[in-house]
Amino acid sequence: MNVGFIGLGVMGQPMALRLARPGTPLTVWNRTASRTAPLRAAGAEVVAGPGEVFARSDVVLLMLADDAAIDATLGRGGPDFAARVAGRVVVHMGTTSPAYSRALESDVRDAGGSYVEAPVSGSRVPAENGHLVAMLAGEEQAVRTVRPLLAPLCRETFVCGPAPGALLTKLSVNLFLITLVTGLTEAFHFAERQGLDPRLFLDVLDAGPMASPVSRMKAPKLVSGDFDVQAAALDVLKNNRLIAEAARASGTASPLLDVCHALFEETVSLGHGGQDMVAVLRALETRTRTGAGTGAAPARSVPQPSPAPLRMP
Repeated sequence: MNVGFIGLGVMGQPMALRLARPGTPLTVWNRTASRTAPLRAAGAEVVAGPGEVFARSDVVLLMLADDAAIDATLGRGGPDFAARVAGRVVVHMGTTSPAYSRALESDVRDAGGSYVEAPVSGSRVPAENGHLVAMLAGEEQAVRTVRPLLAPLCRETFVCGPAPGALLTKLSVNLFLITLVTGLTEAFHFAERQGLDPRLFLDVLDAGPMASPVSRMKAPKLVSGDFDVQAAALDVLKNNRLIAEAARASGTASPLLDVCHALFEETVSLGHGGQDMVAVLRALETRTRTGAGTGAAPARSVPQPSPAPLRMP
């Protein structure tokens, strides 16, 4: 089966390399041409535009930043769209709103193509190591076609029913990830401000039940101040907005997410959008320095437990 891959960013490039190195017949294109050099060296065919990718491929994987990039690549709304997608499986691996994905699926089907959502959980390092977790949604036959193709990229794949089930699952996972990493970063900031040895604090954390692959990946970055991107703060803010929109649309409370949303907006406005998500530390440091958000919590009366009833022997 001939596979196309479009979108060689922080996640897309290592994912495409994982496909190319075992010898998958792979055709790639990226708007920034310099990102294709490692793929060419790994044996992939690099072409001049997205139309050539579709012309040479049975299945095309899209790892693109947003709705506008996907629409432009597909030629959606123009005469090229049907020619590109007809008879092919279009696999949307990025993160967009569920409503956008639902509409895109409808357009792809109307044009004679098949459509699969396949967002992944994981950042750059899991992508490099083939340890991503994929969520798939769409027509059963199309999902069966795509699932084995993702084996070099993923530790596990899960079928999530019809679209947009995969994206809704991904947004739920990302809500937990965002609050988890923000909590870890705030705890690190608190420990530093109390004069503790941050390495000792993180060693204690790592030895206890709260340790996780995420904390073990992010803790060294906090200690060293090396915010080289694994999952960019700007991308986290985008995901945060998508989750918040879905929560509002369904009338779902999301108080922790809302706090994180404000912190990541501040992180990006401070100029750290291109750094790893642990750069949210800079927003916390700024709040501490300016006194924002440090007011004492209002005292609450704690209800006293009722005395246990006497039991007669």
